[in-house]
Amino acid sequence: MADAAQAARHVLIAADKFKGSLTAVQVAQRVTAGLRRVAPDVEISSVPVADGGDGTVAAAVAAGFERREVRVTGPLGEQVTAAYALREGTAVVEMAEASGLQLLPEGVFAPLTSTTYGSGEVILAALDAGARSIVFGVGGSATTDGGAGMLAALGARFLDASGAPVAPGGGPLATLASADLSGLDPRLADVEIVLASDVDNPLTGPKGAPAVYGPQKGATPEDVAELDAALDHFAKVLGASVGPAALEHAASPGAGAAGGIGFGALVGLGASFRPGIEVMLDVLGFAPALAKASLVITGEGSLDEQTLHGKAPAGVAAAARAAGIEVVAVCGRLALAPEALGRAGIRRAYALTDVEPDVARCIAEAGPILEDVAERLAGDFLV
Repeated sequence: MADAAQAARHVLIAADKFKGSLTAVQVAQRVTAGLRRVAPDVEISSVPVADGGDGTVAAAVAAGFERREVRVTGPLGEQVTAAYALREGTAVVEMAEASGLQLLPEGVFAPLTSTTYGSGEVILAALDAGARSIVFGVGGSATTDGGAGMLAALGARFLDASGAPVAPGGGPLATLASADLSGLDPRLADVEIVLASDVDNPLTGPKGAPAVYGPQKGATPEDVAELDAALDHFAKVLGASVGPAALEHAASPGAGAAGGIGFGALVGLGASFRPGIEVMLDVLGFAPALAKASLVITGEGSLDEQTLHGKAPAGVAAAARAAGIEVVAVCGRLALAPEALGRAGIRRAYALTDVEPDVARCIAEAGPILEDVAERLAGDFLV
């Protein structure tokens, strides 16, 4: 591959995390170490990336944002510490920090009652810190409440027929009688909020949040049906309160993101929806880094069919291909044929399982094995 070797004088590493093994920052560090063994003089830079899901705040901090922490309400109502990132009036808020599956005790799920209240509290903290624009990364949620909890934390009121506040979670939304968004924090009107997600599902229906993602959160078929009906009712009550735009938003791409918090953000916060990786590449300063590169290395834990639908490596590859820059990938597991990789703009992928077939070892020893993988990559492309 002499042609690739001659061109690759500046390598840009722009990989997502290897979930459960390595953060995006650690992936970049390990790949750098492996490349250095073979090509010590090649210039290497890194932009750890994320697509709006878990790891988004960490990627922003790696790009120079300040990490801020705040105590908020977790998905089960307990207090948790959530982080967001802030730089020059732009905040990066990751809903999984306050309302994510990773906050639940092992084996514990609450598909009907888990709440996004804490995500609203993080947005409130960002407003208090002076944020003028908010990138709201959604994914990895434990919740299916349509963003009702988030909106309540920001001042909305959701009442049942007796005038009492509706209980937390998606299930109790079936009892919703009235919705009042007039009490939402007035600062929201002056802040640009971008809903960053790799999910384009609507709120309800066969492709909606409960049907597609509810089972991942412990929902039984009966729970899924209950949640779907409750969220449909929620959208109709909001429609009566704020107008027909609410029902239009319920059918919009991204409304079903993170248990329907996308819907709450679109209707209540005036958010605009953009694919998460596109937003994050802008926020992280990917374009200036790409301009200096002659080879891009991207990747994530599993390169599979989901990768092709808005995940970070596909977004990185698309941007690099548009700039005429070659892309290769590293991953824990590879489940894409070379033709599919090629269509995504990835010339070749290197998997940990190529070096170590034992998947358990790949997970436990991902760092050292990734260095070996990067060494192989360097042998093919850098010498």
